[in-house]
Amino acid sequence: QVQLVESGGGLVQPGGSLRLSCAASGGIFGMYTMGWYRQAPEKQRELVAGITSGGSTTYADSVKGRFTISRDNAKNTVYLQMNSLKPEDTAVYYCNRRFAPAWNWGQGTQVTVSS
Repeated sequence: QVQLVESGGGLVQPGGSLRLSCAASGGIFGMYTMGWYRQAPEKQRELVAGITSGGSTTYADSVKGRFTISRDNAKNTVYLQMNSLKPEDTAVYYCNRRFAPAWNWGQGTQVTVSS
């Protein structure tokens, strides 16, 4: 079973940047389309960005132009570069497969955007 460990979150002021990492272990990572998701308090988890095994990317409209997803298959790691952060980006961020069946969810990493 694949294990996912997210890191890189924190407290940042509006307009700031963070880079999230998600390390996968225990399975074949490079062949899967991966996604970054987020869940804000009292809201459903939503897909933020996706990346295919070949590196093609998609983004939610709310983050397009500000977030960049990338991956390093040799390191079994997917990244999310977040720029121009806004208070509404505050959430717990998770990574997982873009399409079902999902692997077990990791603990996520908290991103808080506040002045």
